[in-house]
Amino acid sequence: MTKTERTQRRATGNELSAEELYRILRLRVDVFVVEQKAAYPELDGRDLTPSTVHLWSETPEGVLAYVRVLDEPDGTARIGRVVTAAPARGQGLSRELMEAALTEIGDQPSVLDAQTQVAGFYTSLGYRVVGDEFMDDDGIPHVPMHRP
Repeated sequence: MTKTERTQRRATGNELSAEELYRILRLRVDVFVVEQKAAYPELDGRDLTPSTVHLWSETPEGVLAYVRVLDEPDGTARIGRVVTAAPARGQGLSRELMEAALTEIGDQPSVLDAQTQVAGFYTSLGYRVVGDEFMDDDGIPHVPMHRP
């Protein structure tokens, strides 16, 4: 697949079409729930919030990678649901989307909970571990990270 065959997209929660949301949720469930065997409440009520920013890379066949940016009550931005479809891994799509997310955030501090195995990826983008490793509800190790 060449880079020209895919499109990078952006929408806020109230701009997403039903089809776009379905394609995004399909990827998130395929990876987080099915592949990682993590039965958790994927639908957390924050996807359709007008301040939520969705960024994704897609082809006509489907969504390849995705990230969302949330506004937290304390004024920080929260990066979440960073995911790449198995066949699209290793192409730099998550990095492209994270860079787009950081452009969205600008100077606003941001936080994320990284799966421990990919914390180095987020470190390369300016995040630092700010707490102890913890297990999420499905036993996947994570670390809290912050980017000032």
